[in-house]
Amino acid sequence: MKFIVETSARHVHVTQETLEVLFGKGHELEVRKMLSQPGQFASTDKVEVVGYNKKDPNGPRPSAALSILGPVRKSNQVEVSFTDARTLGLSAPVRESGDIAGSGKCTLRGPAGEVDLSEGVIIAKRHIHMTPKDAEDFKVNNGDIVKVACGGEGRKIIFDDVVVRVSEKFALAMHIDTDECNACAGFGEVYGEIVK
Repeated sequence: MKFIVETSARHVHVTQETLEVLFGKGHELEVRKMLSQPGQFASTDKVEVVGYNKKDPNGPRPSAALSILGPVRKSNQVEVSFTDARTLGLSAPVRESGDIAGSGKCTLRGPAGEVDLSEGVIIAKRHIHMTPKDAEDFKVNNGDIVKVACGGEGRKIIFDDVVVRVSEKFALAMHIDTDECNACAGFGEVYGEIVK
């Protein structure tokens, strides 16, 4: 039994309040493309994520333009890879989405304003989205940690510490970041399977 393995590139989730500071009062996210998880989409908006110059705190701060994913959320969250975090001078713990307490900080800069985040920067823990029926079929439960075999030709790999996330709102798919994608040559259509 296999499932699609998708690469989740660096991106940002914002609250409506933050969105309006960055882009102006009344601004709403527009759909650029729908994502595999029901109701989730990549928007037409990008925001500049500004990090820290660790060699010269008073020097220019590194930054990168990241896509905003919609819809808006209750909390701001920036998801990057370890490579992104090093490049931007960010501290980013490995966490499940939504677990942002005490995580990394950064500045979000948009055309209308800036927002300083005191927390919210994470490296997303690799995970598999499942419906309750999927979980039953795979004989796993929400929160279980599993191993997944996947990868492209010449780069087969077994990922450990993959968390199972179960919800009626999900569609079956595993998500990894760009560093993990490169490690397993996970380009194009790649499938994984849970292994013992």
